[in-house]
Amino acid sequence: MATGNWTRVSEFILMSFSSLPTEIQSLLFLIFLIIYLVTLTGNSLIILVTLADPMLHSPMYFFLRNLSFLEIGFNLAIVPKMLGTLLAQDTTISFLGCAIQMYFFFFFGVTECFLLATMAYDRYVAICSPLHYPVIMNQRTCAKLVAISWFPGFPVGIVQTTWLFSFPFCGNNKVNHFFCDSPPVLRLVCADTALFEIYAIVGTILFVMIPCLLILCSYTRIAAAILKIPSAKGKNKAFSTCSSHLLVVSLFYVSLSLTYFRPKSNNSPESKKLLSLSYTVVTPMLNPIIYSLRNNEVKNALSRTFHKTLALRKCIL
Repeated sequence: MATGNWTRVSEFILMSFSSLPTEIQSLLFLIFLIIYLVTLTGNSLIILVTLADPMLHSPMYFFLRNLSFLEIGFNLAIVPKMLGTLLAQDTTISFLGCAIQMYFFFFFGVTECFLLATMAYDRYVAICSPLHYPVIMNQRTCAKLVAISWFPGFPVGIVQTTWLFSFPFCGNNKVNHFFCDSPPVLRLVCADTALFEIYAIVGTILFVMIPCLLILCSYTRIAAAILKIPSAKGKNKAFSTCSSHLLVVSLFYVSLSLTYFRPKSNNSPESKKLLSLSYTVVTPMLNPIIYSLRNNEVKNALSRTFHKTLALRKCIL
């Protein structure tokens, strides 16, 4: 298409769940609003409790605190706009707003991959080298690992978003998704995107699959170490220290794989929307619940914090 025939796009229309009846959209709004509030409350509680309780000042909870902060950011980048499209039918998003949303999606998504790998390494050291754990996972090492986990998201988000939004867009500005994800926005481009798609594949391998392989390696070593423990009680105790993280990793990577690595013939826009909900909306809500219900230390810390708050309130009154 000649340059003179391109229509400059100043905003996009998020199709979201517009194909559904209004009553269903209202129901979805209530469901997603509840999930959103639970996500913010649950992850905020994890951050506050792990900061306030001295018993939780350990590397594992330092990484968990970062994960909760990340999940809050992930939700703030996507869910409020989705709620707006469902409640007020405000489906438009500016060109810049779409680019910013996509940037934060890449930033938080890549960071989560590396942070989950870091948490897997922490569990590997705790189980396979328990005597050396305090020395290896000291405060300085933990800070470096967190910095390494957060850093890759910046260049990935900037390069991929800037490159994609530098393409010319045709007259069609309807994004068939509930947020500005790369594949549906890329379909609106009227230019050759072959090089960008190659970059996207390479980026996926580097920044998604490599952390996944590191997690698999860590848990292979962990499983081998657990099997060498003679007593069943010892095995259960060792497994319980990493079961919450393993469940969180499984939820994240299974939903991510089903969304982005399925054959295109089996990947309709509507099914992709449903699968995208699992890692953008549902998983961030489940993470604090999983760590709270399956972790006695977190449950005890929540109980102590609750009783301290009640005692303090009584003293004030």
